[in-house]
Amino acid sequence: MIQIVTLKKIGGSVGAILPTEMLESQHLGANVAVFVMDTPQGILLAAVDPATATALDAYSNVAAENRAAMSALAKQ
Repeated sequence: MIQIVTLKKIGGSVGAILPTEMLESQHLGANVAVFVMDTPQGILLAAVDPATATALDAYSNVAAENRAAMSALAKQ
C-alpha cells in the first residue's frame, strides 16, 4: 500500500501522521518505536529491525532445509 503523507511541524520537530489502516496492518500505535533508515531511495520506516529480519529469514531457510535435524533436536 502506498499513500502520500504530509509532514507537519510538531513542536520543535517535524512528524508524519500515518493513516490508521496502515498502522493497524503493521500492529503499530502511538509511542511504539520504529526503525528509520536513510536509503538511496529515500527514508524507510520499518516496524522490525532489518538485521533481525535478515537473521529470521536465514533461520527459516536453514530450518526448512534441515527439518529432520530440527525435529530431532526439538525432541531432546
